[in-house]
Amino acid sequence: MNLADLRRDYNLHGLRRADLAPEPFAQFQRWFEEAEQAIGKDANAMTLATVSPEGQPSVRIVLLKGLDLAKGLQFFTNYESDKCIELDAQPRAALIFQWLALDRQVCIKGVASKCSEEESRSYFQSRPRASQLAAWTSKQSRVVADRATMDAWLAEKEAHFEGKDPLPLPPFWGGYWVVPTEVEFWQGRAARFHDRMRYRRTGDEWLIERLSP
Repeated sequence: MNLADLRRDYNLHGLRRADLAPEPFAQFQRWFEEAEQAIGKDANAMTLATVSPEGQPSVRIVLLKGLDLAKGLQFFTNYESDKCIELDAQPRAALIFQWLALDRQVCIKGVASKCSEEESRSYFQSRPRASQLAAWTSKQSRVVADRATMDAWLAEKEAHFEGKDPLPLPPFWGGYWVVPTEVEFWQGRAARFHDRMRYRRTGDEWLIERLSP
């Protein structure tokens, strides 16, 4: 396999300054709606990057579950996971949405903080019961002997919560808001001469800048 020969050109769209909304949330909503039409339910998948106290970056895919002009972008997870240990030590994060069907990326840098307990409870109890049970069962990011061990843990939780619906919020589970400080909208163009438009917060305003590809 010759990886150097794997390439295609990007010719779907361009991105002009005149096409942009004055602030990034409105622009993101425009692109997200187009991504939903092109991709479907996976449009809210985003890469989350965090950094360990030793400076080691980590990345993983999480799902966008909320968008708020004041609070930022929201996702939910196990608070005992590696990502949360890293966010507790260094509450800065980066997010990337990659919508290949549209030759687009949205790259976000920001500050992360935990959701309120009520926000976490409300979302947790809206999830399917099977997902609630899985969240109670999982010891996220920890080594486990085999799948059979995990299945046994799940069976124990099913018996423990039999007849209870919805389940209570686990004390180790909840959400985060990432408040953006920078948001870049990347549109693929022919010959790798891409369009990159960045919103950068300056006080209470957003400065819009074109970046060289």
